[in-house]
Amino acid sequence: MIRDDLKAGRLPVPKTVEILLGDAQHLLDDLAPASVQSCVTSPPYWGLRDYGHDEQFGAESSPQQYVDDLVHLFRKVRRALSDDGTLWLNIGDGYARNGGVGRHGPNAQVANTKKDIQKRNLRVPSTWGLKDRDLMGIPWRVAFALQEDGWILRSRITWVKRAPMPESVKNRPSNATEDVFLFAKSAHYYYDNSGFREESGANLRNYWILGPDTTSGGHPAAFPRELAKRCILLGSRPGDIILDPFAGSGTTGVAAAELDRSAILMEINPDYVELAQSRLETSTLARLVRSG
Repeated sequence: MIRDDLKAGRLPVPKTVEILLGDAQHLLDDLAPASVQSCVTSPPYWGLRDYGHDEQFGAESSPQQYVDDLVHLFRKVRRALSDDGTLWLNIGDGYARNGGVGRHGPNAQVANTKKDIQKRNLRVPSTWGLKDRDLMGIPWRVAFALQEDGWILRSRITWVKRAPMPESVKNRPSNATEDVFLFAKSAHYYYDNSGFREESGANLRNYWILGPDTTSGGHPAAFPRELAKRCILLGSRPGDIILDPFAGSGTTGVAAAELDRSAILMEINPDYVELAQSRLETSTLARLVRSG
């Protein structure tokens, strides 16, 4: 249950981070319209990992269903955003493997034993028109679908990973980047141009070179806290409420509290709720509320 002051968008004092255990598709219904300023999030990527929950994002039977589910969820996020609110969306890509189902399902090999997360390698339906080993282009498919659903797509930021995961591929360059999209709810949205600048003082560019977050506590897919901080500084004011419907290890909440913002975090995996709670208790001065 979301606390009444956060649900209504009233500023909590002191700053508060609330962690909600459950499916964001349902939890978002409890947020009042225009009650949060900005959403900073990174949903599970399609077909990459199995977090052990039937309703988890990323486990859909097809990439198109994944896109459709995200459009539906972010429609609820848009309702909860203030009229000048923004969405900062980090999302990764993958490669089509039409030749077989690969490692997934009840007999899958456990490729990442932390929290019993399983590596997935899902077959892409032939109806999607992708060939075996095609780069699927999921980030842009999601971005265009959100744009068509009413969001204003303002920027594509390239996150350049300072220490990317090694790949053993020999027939293409190794991946070292991901996309971060900036969406606005309306044409008159809040953006603090002075919130974060280049070292020279110039306007911030749309490529960010960032190292890994060493404080994520073992979450296999955590984005850097510095990435979350930049989004929060650019898209909100001190005292605002930040939303993350895919909280994972709580990086957005940690960054929000360090920047004098409150946050509402939603996470379907109870193990990650515990991890986020531990990080927030040791890393911030926020008053932590655990719900669910």
